[in-house]
Amino acid sequence: MKKGSLVLMLFLQLICFSQNKQLLYNFTAIPQSSLVNPGADVSYKFYFGVPILSGISANLGSSSFSAYDLFADNGVDFNDKVRNIINKSSSKDKAQVNEQLELFSGGFRVGGKESQSYISFGAYQEFDFLTYVPKDPAIFALDGNRDYIGKSFNLADINVRAEVLSVLHVGFHKKLNEKLVLGGRAKLYSSGANATSTRNSGFVYTAQNAGTPNIYTQVISSNLEIKTSGIAKFTKDEYEGDIASDIAHNTFFNGSLGLGIDAGITYYFKENLQFTASIIDLGFINQSKDIETITYKGEYRYEGVNPSFDFTNEPENVIDDFEKAIPRDTLYNKYTTWRPTKLYSSMQYSFGEARSDDECNCKGSIKRRYINKVGGQLFAMTMPNEPFVALTAFYQRSLLEKLDVKATYTFDSYSKTNIGLGLSGTIGKFNIYALVDNVFEYKDVSKANSLAFQFGLNFIFQDSKD
Repeated sequence: MKKGSLVLMLFLQLICFSQNKQLLYNFTAIPQSSLVNPGADVSYKFYFGVPILSGISANLGSSSFSAYDLFADNGVDFNDKVRNIINKSSSKDKAQVNEQLELFSGGFRVGGKESQSYISFGAYQEFDFLTYVPKDPAIFALDGNRDYIGKSFNLADINVRAEVLSVLHVGFHKKLNEKLVLGGRAKLYSSGANATSTRNSGFVYTAQNAGTPNIYTQVISSNLEIKTSGIAKFTKDEYEGDIASDIAHNTFFNGSLGLGIDAGITYYFKENLQFTASIIDLGFINQSKDIETITYKGEYRYEGVNPSFDFTNEPENVIDDFEKAIPRDTLYNKYTTWRPTKLYSSMQYSFGEARSDDECNCKGSIKRRYINKVGGQLFAMTMPNEPFVALTAFYQRSLLEKLDVKATYTFDSYSKTNIGLGLSGTIGKFNIYALVDNVFEYKDVSKANSLAFQFGLNFIFQDSKD
């Protein structure tokens, strides 16, 4: 039980990374940039993504250790490696994974050839996972309480949420004038599976009674709960289906439903000085399918010798007393979860004017085209304890009329050396893009603290003169 809990905790810690898409944001040569800012200054006659291949993103990382720390063949015992990792972590360390797969996407101009109004649409599958490192419970699971007399192990460190869902969306954006672009998007969420345990409290405490060196007081105060939707049937003995296929079936608009919106803006102070901002996934899901809430609430107090909480050696009546004091209850109430809301903003200065040919460069109908763009971006995302914040500096250059490259340096709580590179090129009507974070970590991925990439294929159609 101890090893299982620790391996699970470490695995969750290993797959952490943020949902910040700093390379894609405002990279308007890529139609998918409107997914992180529906008010991005993009233009086209129409476009459509290659199904399944138009938008693929995956993130992998760790805020406190690498795979090398855990699996290196350096003569250190595995249990000692685990203990070292736990000791250097804190309850404020968070772990996160986000994966997205765009199923289909497209967009088109409405209102005639001279119009600057566009409709976009699409659907994607997404997986979100977030946990804070349960440091105190991990220490208790690994070492027990023998060496921690007088310490209170905080059960509030257990803080986790996970969800697999699909999103159907439709958006509209319009360039009102040469200075201002506004956009918005409506979203329909379908949650195939959700697990949430974020409002826990309680403690485990052992005290040595004065004057009685072999008599101890063990107190466990528990206010734990985990809410699930779309998962309970898989835990039943009579279940005989396939978990993966059943979750996939629920995910695609057969699960719990919710609504959300995105909104964005682009504003030009000058022709070469631009401000952007967006809010993404301001929404909720009403968890109502196959719902179950499991609680462990109560207080258990035990006095006597052997304070080690080891059920193997405890008398049977002690276990019975514990189960009565902190019973497992199951409730079947609907609950609401809020999507992790993302905020983006940027300032961009463009320079190095270039003459443009008659074809649109996919960056909007502005009077001049600039080869170079520099600036900064701010990203923030809601989390149960405190927002996640990242700062990015970027440089973007047009190597050719339809070949663009973007470089970023991002500073956040996961990495202080995150250098990213992105490339977007269009040959005829065919667009391909690739975006990679932490490029220097690829020289030895076993020692990498984070790895991330995005990739996609689109067809973009422009008027003969835009």
